Amino acid sequence: MPSLNHYFKLSEHGTNVRTEVVAGVTTFLTMAYIIFVNPAILGDAGVPKDAVFVATCLAAALGTIIMGLYANYPIGMAPGMGLNAYFAYAVVLGMGVPWQTALGAVFISGCLFIIVSVFKVREHIVNGIPHSLRVAITVGLGLFLALIAMKSAGLVVANPETLVRVGDMHNPHTIMAIFGFLLIVTLDRLKVPGALLIGIVAVTTLSFFFGGNTFHGFVSLPPSITPTLLQLDLGGAVHMGLFNVVLVFFLVELFDATGTLMGVASRAGLLVNGRMQRLNKALLADSCAIVAGSVLGTSSTTAYLESAAGVQAGGRTGLTALVVAGLFLAALFFSPIAGVVPAYATAPALLFVACLMLRDLVDVDWSDTTESVPAAITALVIPFTYSIAHGIAFGFITYAGLKLLTGQARQVKPVVWVIAIVFLIKYTYVTA
Repeated sequence: MPSLNHYFKLSEHGTNVRTEVVAGVTTFLTMAYIIFVNPAILGDAGVPKDAVFVATCLAAALGTIIMGLYANYPIGMAPGMGLNAYFAYAVVLGMGVPWQTALGAVFISGCLFIIVSVFKVREHIVNGIPHSLRVAITVGLGLFLALIAMKSAGLVVANPETLVRVGDMHNPHTIMAIFGFLLIVTLDRLKVPGALLIGIVAVTTLSFFFGGNTFHGFVSLPPSITPTLLQLDLGGAVHMGLFNVVLVFFLVELFDATGTLMGVASRAGLLVNGRMQRLNKALLADSCAIVAGSVLGTSSTTAYLESAAGVQAGGRTGLTALVVAGLFLAALFFSPIAGVVPAYATAPALLFVACLMLRDLVDVDWSDTTESVPAAITALVIPFTYSIAHGIAFGFITYAGLKLLTGQARQVKPVVWVIAIVFLIKYTYVTA
Protein backbone atom coordinates (compact mmCIF):
# COMPACT_ATOMS: atom_id res chain seq x y z
CA MET A 1 0.00 0.00 0.00
CA PRO A 2 2.11 2.90 -1.32
CA SER A 3 -0.01 5.63 0.26
CA LEU A 4 0.27 4.12 3.76
CA ASN A 5 3.96 3.51 3.26
CA HIS A 6 4.48 7.13 2.21
CA TYR A 7 2.37 8.75 4.95
CA PHE A 8 3.63 6.69 7.89
CA LYS A 9 7.14 6.17 6.45
CA LEU A 10 6.91 2.43 6.99
CA SER A 11 9.99 1.53 4.96
CA GLU A 12 12.03 4.22 6.69
CA HIS A 13 11.14 2.66 10.05
CA GLY A 14 11.83 -0.88 8.85
CA THR A 15 8.25 -2.13 9.11
CA ASN A 16 5.25 -3.03 6.93
CA VAL A 17 1.46 -2.99 7.04
CA ARG A 18 1.10 -6.56 8.33
CA THR A 19 3.56 -5.97 11.17
CA GLU A 20 1.84 -2.73 12.15
CA VAL A 21 -1.58 -4.42 12.22
CA VAL A 22 -0.30 -7.27 14.40
CA ALA A 23 1.34 -4.71 16.71
CA GLY A 24 -1.90 -2.73 16.94
CA VAL A 25 -3.91 -5.80 17.90
CA THR A 26 -1.29 -6.70 20.50
CA THR A 27 -1.38 -3.23 22.05
CA PHE A 28 -5.18 -3.23 22.13
CA LEU A 29 -5.33 -6.59 23.89
CA THR A 30 -2.95 -5.38 26.59
CA MET A 31 -4.91 -2.18 27.31
CA ALA A 32 -8.50 -3.27 26.57
CA TYR A 33 -9.06 -3.88 30.29
CA ILE A 34 -9.71 -0.14 30.65
CA ILE A 35 -13.02 -0.66 28.80
CA PHE A 36 -14.23 -2.60 31.83
CA VAL A 37 -12.27 -0.93 34.63
CA ASN A 38 -13.01 2.72 33.85
CA PRO A 39 -16.83 2.42 33.91
CA ALA A 40 -16.58 0.43 37.14
CA ILE A 41 -14.45 3.10 38.86
CA LEU A 42 -16.33 6.17 37.62
CA GLY A 43 -19.62 4.35 38.18
CA ASP A 44 -18.80 4.20 41.90
CA ALA A 45 -18.79 8.02 41.83
CA GLY A 46 -22.28 8.14 40.32
CA VAL A 47 -21.28 8.70 36.70
CA PRO A 48 -23.65 6.66 34.45
CA LYS A 49 -21.67 3.50 33.67
CA ASP A 50 -23.09 2.84 30.19
CA ALA A 51 -22.27 6.38 29.09
CA VAL A 52 -18.78 6.08 30.60
CA PHE A 53 -18.24 2.90 28.58
CA VAL A 54 -19.00 4.80 25.38
CA ALA A 55 -16.95 7.82 26.47
CA THR A 56 -14.00 5.56 27.31
CA CYS A 57 -14.02 3.90 23.88
CA LEU A 58 -14.49 7.21 22.02
CA ALA A 59 -11.87 9.12 24.03
CA ALA A 60 -9.38 6.28 23.58
CA ALA A 61 -10.07 6.07 19.85
CA LEU A 62 -9.92 9.84 19.32
CA GLY A 63 -6.70 10.33 21.28
CA THR A 64 -5.04 7.36 19.60
CA ILE A 65 -6.07 8.57 16.13
CA ILE A 66 -4.51 11.98 16.83
CA MET A 67 -1.37 10.26 18.14
CA GLY A 68 -1.17 8.12 15.01
CA LEU A 69 -2.00 10.67 12.32
CA TYR A 70 -0.43 13.79 13.84
CA ALA A 71 2.57 12.49 15.82
CA ASN A 72 3.08 9.19 13.92
CA TYR A 73 3.94 7.18 17.03
CA PRO A 74 2.78 3.58 17.79
CA ILE A 75 1.22 4.63 21.08
CA GLY A 76 -2.29 3.87 22.31
CA MET A 77 -4.22 6.24 24.54
CA ALA A 78 -7.11 5.82 26.98
CA PRO A 79 -8.34 7.16 30.34
CA GLY A 80 -5.44 6.77 32.75
CA MET A 81 -5.32 4.43 35.70
CA GLY A 82 -4.77 6.25 38.97
CA LEU A 83 -6.31 9.49 37.79
CA ASN A 84 -9.69 7.81 37.29
CA ALA A 85 -9.44 6.53 40.88
CA TYR A 86 -8.46 10.02 42.11
CA PHE A 87 -11.40 11.47 40.15
CA ALA A 88 -13.91 9.02 41.61
CA TYR A 89 -12.79 8.26 45.14
CA ALA A 90 -10.84 11.34 46.22
CA VAL A 91 -12.53 14.22 44.39
CA VAL A 92 -16.14 13.11 43.95
CA LEU A 93 -16.67 10.78 46.89
CA GLY A 94 -13.99 12.16 49.21
CA MET A 95 -14.44 15.90 48.67
CA GLY A 96 -18.12 15.79 47.77
CA VAL A 97 -17.53 17.45 44.39
CA PRO A 98 -20.25 16.70 41.78
CA TRP A 99 -18.85 14.55 38.99
CA GLN A 100 -19.84 17.20 36.45
CA THR A 101 -17.68 19.72 38.30
CA ALA A 102 -14.81 17.22 38.47
CA LEU A 103 -15.03 16.87 34.67
CA GLY A 104 -14.71 20.65 34.50
CA ALA A 105 -11.46 20.40 36.48
CA VAL A 106 -10.19 17.75 34.04
CA PHE A 107 -11.03 20.08 31.14
CA ILE A 108 -9.09 22.96 32.72
CA SER A 109 -6.06 20.72 33.37
CA GLY A 110 -6.17 19.61 29.73
CA CYS A 111 -6.20 23.23 28.56
CA LEU A 112 -3.17 23.96 30.78
CA PHE A 113 -1.46 20.92 29.28
CA ILE A 114 -2.11 22.28 25.78
CA ILE A 115 -0.65 25.67 26.75
CA VAL A 116 2.59 24.22 28.16
CA SER A 117 2.91 22.00 25.08
CA VAL A 118 2.30 24.78 22.55
CA PHE A 119 4.69 27.20 24.25
CA LYS A 120 7.23 24.42 24.95
CA VAL A 121 7.53 25.13 28.67
CA ARG A 122 6.95 21.47 29.54
CA GLU A 123 10.67 20.78 29.87
CA HIS A 124 11.14 23.64 32.34
CA ILE A 125 8.36 22.28 34.56
CA VAL A 126 9.38 18.62 34.33
CA ASN A 127 13.07 19.38 34.84
CA GLY A 128 12.21 21.61 37.79
CA ILE A 129 10.48 18.84 39.74
CA PRO A 130 13.01 16.65 41.59
CA HIS A 131 13.21 13.07 40.38
CA SER A 132 12.48 11.70 43.84
CA LEU A 133 9.10 13.44 43.99
CA ARG A 134 8.19 12.34 40.46
CA VAL A 135 8.90 8.75 41.46
CA ALA A 136 7.00 9.16 44.72
CA ILE A 137 3.86 10.39 42.97
CA THR A 138 3.84 7.28 40.78
CA VAL A 139 4.42 5.00 43.77
CA GLY A 140 1.73 6.80 45.78
CA LEU A 141 -0.72 6.31 42.92
CA GLY A 142 0.17 2.63 42.96
CA LEU A 143 -0.52 2.31 46.69
CA PHE A 144 -3.78 4.21 46.24
CA LEU A 145 -4.84 1.83 43.46
CA ALA A 146 -3.83 -1.17 45.56
CA LEU A 147 -6.03 -0.05 48.45
CA ILE A 148 -8.99 0.47 46.11
CA ALA A 149 -8.40 -2.91 44.44
CA MET A 150 -8.20 -4.82 47.73
CA LYS A 151 -11.36 -3.09 48.93
CA SER A 152 -13.21 -4.04 45.73
CA ALA A 153 -11.97 -7.63 46.08
CA GLY A 154 -13.12 -7.83 49.70
CA LEU A 155 -9.58 -8.39 50.94
CA VAL A 156 -9.68 -5.21 53.01
CA VAL A 157 -12.72 -3.96 54.94
CA ALA A 158 -13.36 -1.14 57.39
CA ASN A 159 -12.86 -1.62 61.11
CA PRO A 160 -13.70 0.99 63.77
CA GLU A 161 -10.87 -0.10 66.09
CA THR A 162 -8.02 -0.53 63.60
CA LEU A 163 -9.38 1.47 60.62
CA VAL A 164 -8.95 -1.56 58.32
CA ARG A 165 -8.76 -5.34 58.65
CA VAL A 166 -8.74 -8.40 56.42
CA GLY A 167 -12.07 -9.34 54.83
CA ASP A 168 -13.96 -12.63 54.68
CA MET A 169 -11.56 -15.07 53.03
CA HIS A 170 -14.41 -17.55 52.50
CA ASN A 171 -16.38 -15.12 50.33
CA PRO A 172 -16.61 -16.52 46.76
CA HIS A 173 -16.02 -13.03 45.34
CA THR A 174 -12.77 -12.66 47.26
CA ILE A 175 -11.59 -16.13 46.29
CA MET A 176 -12.30 -15.44 42.61
CA ALA A 177 -10.46 -12.11 42.82
CA ILE A 178 -7.39 -13.83 44.30
CA PHE A 179 -7.52 -16.44 41.55
CA GLY A 180 -7.78 -13.69 38.92
CA PHE A 181 -4.75 -11.89 40.32
CA LEU A 182 -2.60 -15.03 40.34
CA LEU A 183 -3.75 -15.82 36.80
CA ILE A 184 -2.79 -12.35 35.56
CA VAL A 185 0.66 -12.49 37.14
CA THR A 186 1.26 -15.98 35.74
CA LEU A 187 0.19 -15.02 32.21
CA ASP A 188 2.26 -11.84 32.33
CA ARG A 189 5.32 -13.80 33.44
CA LEU A 190 4.75 -16.16 30.50
CA LYS A 191 4.50 -13.08 28.23
CA VAL A 192 0.96 -13.90 27.09
CA PRO A 193 -0.55 -10.84 25.30
CA GLY A 194 -3.64 -9.45 27.00
CA ALA A 195 -2.93 -10.98 30.42
CA LEU A 196 -5.03 -8.38 32.25
CA LEU A 197 -7.95 -8.76 29.86
CA ILE A 198 -7.81 -12.57 30.12
CA GLY A 199 -7.85 -12.30 33.91
CA ILE A 200 -10.90 -10.04 33.89
CA VAL A 201 -12.76 -12.31 31.46
CA ALA A 202 -11.86 -15.43 33.46
CA VAL A 203 -13.20 -14.03 36.75
CA THR A 204 -16.29 -12.65 35.03
CA THR A 205 -16.97 -16.11 33.56
CA LEU A 206 -16.60 -17.71 36.99
CA SER A 207 -18.99 -15.11 38.43
CA PHE A 208 -21.85 -16.64 36.41
CA PHE A 209 -21.31 -19.96 38.21
CA PHE A 210 -20.22 -18.87 41.69
CA GLY A 211 -21.14 -15.19 42.05
CA GLY A 212 -24.79 -15.04 41.04
CA ASN A 213 -24.03 -12.97 37.93
CA THR A 214 -26.45 -12.98 34.97
CA PHE A 215 -25.69 -12.92 31.25
CA HIS A 216 -27.16 -10.21 28.99
CA GLY A 217 -25.68 -11.09 25.59
CA PHE A 218 -22.56 -10.24 23.60
CA VAL A 219 -23.41 -7.61 21.02
CA SER A 220 -25.75 -4.61 20.89
CA LEU A 221 -25.89 -1.08 19.62
CA PRO A 222 -23.77 1.30 21.74
CA PRO A 223 -25.54 2.81 24.76
CA SER A 224 -26.38 6.51 24.72
CA ILE A 225 -23.58 8.88 25.66
CA THR A 226 -26.06 11.68 26.37
CA PRO A 227 -25.90 11.34 30.20
CA THR A 228 -22.22 12.40 30.18
CA LEU A 229 -21.77 14.26 26.89
CA LEU A 230 -21.14 17.98 27.46
CA GLN A 231 -22.06 17.59 31.14
CA LEU A 232 -18.85 19.14 32.45
CA ASP A 233 -19.38 22.11 34.76
CA LEU A 234 -16.60 24.65 34.22
CA GLY A 235 -18.32 27.33 36.28
CA GLY A 236 -18.65 24.96 39.21
CA ALA A 237 -14.96 24.02 39.04
CA VAL A 238 -13.95 27.68 39.13
CA HIS A 239 -16.51 28.61 41.79
CA MET A 240 -15.49 25.77 44.13
CA GLY A 241 -11.84 26.80 43.87
CA LEU A 242 -10.57 23.39 42.81
CA PHE A 243 -7.03 24.65 42.28
CA ASN A 244 -5.39 21.73 44.05
CA VAL A 245 -7.52 19.25 42.09
CA VAL A 246 -6.57 20.85 38.77
CA LEU A 247 -2.91 20.98 39.86
CA VAL A 248 -2.90 17.27 40.70
CA PHE A 249 -4.53 16.36 37.38
CA PHE A 250 -2.06 18.57 35.52
CA LEU A 251 1.11 17.37 37.27
CA VAL A 252 0.26 13.68 37.06
CA GLU A 253 -0.83 14.01 33.42
CA LEU A 254 2.41 15.82 32.60
CA PHE A 255 4.75 13.36 34.30
CA ASP A 256 2.81 10.28 33.23
CA ALA A 257 2.57 11.33 29.59
CA THR A 258 6.20 12.42 29.30
CA GLY A 259 7.55 9.32 31.02
CA THR A 260 5.36 6.94 29.02
CA LEU A 261 6.11 8.57 25.68
CA MET A 262 9.85 8.55 26.30
CA GLY A 263 9.77 4.97 27.58
CA VAL A 264 7.84 3.55 24.64
CA ALA A 265 9.84 5.57 22.09
CA SER A 266 13.07 4.30 23.63
CA ARG A 267 11.80 0.71 23.44
CA ALA A 268 10.94 1.26 19.76
CA GLY A 269 14.33 2.81 18.98
CA LEU A 270 12.67 6.09 18.01
CA LEU A 271 14.88 8.38 20.11
CA VAL A 272 17.42 10.57 18.34
CA ASN A 273 20.29 11.59 20.64
CA GLY A 274 18.09 10.66 23.58
CA ARG A 275 15.19 12.86 22.42
CA MET A 276 11.83 12.35 20.75
CA GLN A 277 11.82 14.44 17.59
CA ARG A 278 8.04 14.84 17.67
CA LEU A 279 7.57 14.99 21.44
CA ASN A 280 5.58 18.21 21.34
CA LYS A 281 3.23 16.73 18.74
CA ALA A 282 2.76 13.67 20.95
CA LEU A 283 2.09 15.85 24.01
CA LEU A 284 -0.40 17.93 22.03
CA ALA A 285 -2.18 14.74 21.02
CA ASP A 286 -2.24 13.74 24.70
CA SER A 287 -3.58 17.09 25.91
CA CYS A 288 -6.23 17.31 23.16
CA ALA A 289 -7.42 13.85 24.18
CA ILE A 290 -7.78 15.01 27.81
CA VAL A 291 -9.97 17.92 26.74
CA ALA A 292 -12.03 15.74 24.40
CA GLY A 293 -12.42 13.05 27.07
CA SER A 294 -13.77 15.53 29.62
CA VAL A 295 -16.31 16.74 27.06
CA LEU A 296 -17.36 13.15 26.32
CA GLY A 297 -17.59 12.30 30.02
CA THR A 298 -14.48 10.53 31.29
CA SER A 299 -11.45 11.28 33.44
CA SER A 300 -8.03 12.22 32.08
CA THR A 301 -6.81 10.38 28.99
CA THR A 302 -3.13 9.57 28.69
CA ALA A 303 -0.57 7.56 26.72
CA TYR A 304 -0.43 3.91 27.78
CA LEU A 305 2.75 2.13 28.76
CA GLU A 306 1.09 -1.06 27.47
CA SER A 307 1.93 0.29 24.01
CA ALA A 308 5.36 -1.24 24.63
CA ALA A 309 3.74 -4.64 23.94
CA GLY A 310 2.89 -3.52 20.42
CA VAL A 311 6.37 -2.10 19.98
CA GLN A 312 7.75 -5.48 21.04
CA ALA A 313 5.60 -7.01 18.28
CA GLY A 314 7.23 -4.71 15.71
CA GLY A 315 5.06 -1.58 15.73
CA ARG A 316 7.02 1.52 14.81
CA THR A 317 4.59 4.06 13.32
CA GLY A 318 1.22 5.72 13.73
CA LEU A 319 -0.40 2.94 11.71
CA THR A 320 -0.16 0.77 14.81
CA ALA A 321 -2.06 3.48 16.71
CA LEU A 322 -4.77 3.62 14.03
CA VAL A 323 -5.35 -0.13 14.40
CA VAL A 324 -5.71 0.33 18.17
CA ALA A 325 -8.20 3.17 17.61
CA GLY A 326 -10.24 1.06 15.19
CA LEU A 327 -10.51 -1.76 17.72
CA PHE A 328 -11.67 0.66 20.45
CA LEU A 329 -14.42 1.83 18.09
CA ALA A 330 -15.39 -1.79 17.35
CA ALA A 331 -15.59 -2.40 21.12
CA LEU A 332 -18.51 0.03 21.30
CA PHE A 333 -20.76 -2.77 20.10
CA PHE A 334 -19.84 -5.09 22.98
CA SER A 335 -21.37 -3.04 25.81
CA PRO A 336 -23.41 -5.98 27.23
CA ILE A 337 -20.14 -7.69 28.13
CA ALA A 338 -18.84 -4.60 29.90
CA GLY A 339 -22.11 -4.31 31.82
CA VAL A 340 -21.76 -7.71 33.51
CA VAL A 341 -18.15 -7.33 34.69
CA PRO A 342 -18.29 -7.15 38.53
CA ALA A 343 -15.94 -5.01 40.62
CA TYR A 344 -14.14 -8.06 42.00
CA ALA A 345 -13.27 -9.07 38.42
CA THR A 346 -11.52 -5.76 37.65
CA ALA A 347 -9.86 -5.63 41.10
CA PRO A 348 -7.10 -8.13 40.16
CA ALA A 349 -6.11 -6.00 37.16
CA LEU A 350 -6.02 -2.90 39.36
CA LEU A 351 -3.86 -4.64 41.94
CA PHE A 352 -1.45 -5.91 39.29
CA VAL A 353 -1.06 -2.42 37.79
CA ALA A 354 -0.50 -1.10 41.32
CA CYS A 355 2.28 -3.62 41.92
CA LEU A 356 4.03 -2.57 38.72
CA MET A 357 3.88 1.07 39.78
CA LEU A 358 5.80 0.32 43.00
CA ARG A 359 8.94 -0.80 41.17
CA ASP A 360 10.01 2.83 40.67
CA LEU A 361 10.98 2.97 44.36
CA VAL A 362 14.44 1.69 43.43
CA ASP A 363 15.11 5.01 41.66
CA VAL A 364 14.98 7.02 44.90
CA ASP A 365 18.32 8.04 46.43
CA TRP A 366 17.82 6.51 49.88
CA SER A 367 21.23 7.71 51.08
CA ASP A 368 20.05 11.36 51.05
CA THR A 369 17.23 11.86 53.54
CA THR A 370 16.34 15.27 52.08
CA GLU A 371 15.40 13.33 48.92
CA SER A 372 14.12 10.04 50.31
CA VAL A 373 12.00 11.35 53.20
CA PRO A 374 9.86 13.72 51.06
CA ALA A 375 9.46 10.86 48.57
CA ALA A 376 8.35 8.48 51.32
CA ILE A 377 5.99 11.10 52.77
CA THR A 378 4.39 11.63 49.35
CA ALA A 379 3.94 7.92 48.70
CA LEU A 380 2.56 7.18 52.18
CA VAL A 381 0.25 10.16 52.60
CA ILE A 382 -1.58 9.46 49.32
CA PRO A 383 -3.15 6.13 50.39
CA PHE A 384 -3.41 6.91 54.11
CA THR A 385 -5.32 10.15 53.52
CA TYR A 386 -7.12 8.72 50.47
CA SER A 387 -5.99 11.81 48.59
CA ILE A 388 -3.37 12.23 45.88
CA ALA A 389 -3.60 16.02 46.36
CA HIS A 390 -2.60 15.85 50.03
CA GLY A 391 0.22 13.45 49.23
CA ILE A 392 1.69 15.75 46.59
CA ALA A 393 1.22 18.79 48.83
CA PHE A 394 2.95 17.21 51.84
CA GLY A 395 5.75 15.97 49.58
CA PHE A 396 6.51 19.35 48.04
CA ILE A 397 6.29 21.20 51.37
CA THR A 398 8.55 18.63 53.08
CA TYR A 399 11.07 18.71 50.24
CA ALA A 400 11.35 22.50 50.17
CA GLY A 401 11.41 22.71 53.97
CA LEU A 402 14.17 20.13 54.42
CA LYS A 403 16.33 21.65 51.70
CA LEU A 404 15.92 25.08 53.34
CA LEU A 405 16.72 23.79 56.85
CA THR A 406 19.82 21.89 55.69
CA GLY A 407 21.29 24.80 53.73
CA GLN A 408 20.53 23.35 50.31
CA ALA A 409 17.92 25.88 49.22
CA ARG A 410 19.84 26.70 46.04
CA GLN A 411 19.30 23.13 44.82
CA VAL A 412 15.54 23.68 44.74
CA LYS A 413 14.16 24.85 41.40
CA PRO A 414 11.68 27.79 41.36
CA VAL A 415 8.73 25.62 40.32
CA VAL A 416 9.10 23.58 43.53
CA TRP A 417 9.06 26.73 45.69
CA VAL A 418 5.96 27.99 43.90
CA ILE A 419 4.04 24.73 44.34
CA ALA A 420 5.14 24.31 47.97
CA ILE A 421 4.20 27.90 48.90
CA VAL A 422 0.81 27.65 47.18
CA PHE A 423 -0.03 24.45 49.07
CA LEU A 424 1.26 25.95 52.33
CA ILE A 425 -0.95 29.01 51.89
CA LYS A 426 -3.90 26.74 51.13
CA TYR A 427 -3.40 24.75 54.36
CA THR A 428 -2.86 27.94 56.37
CA TYR A 429 -5.72 30.08 55.17
CA VAL A 430 -8.22 27.77 53.47
CA THR A 431 -10.24 25.61 55.81
CA ALA A 432 -12.06 23.48 53.22
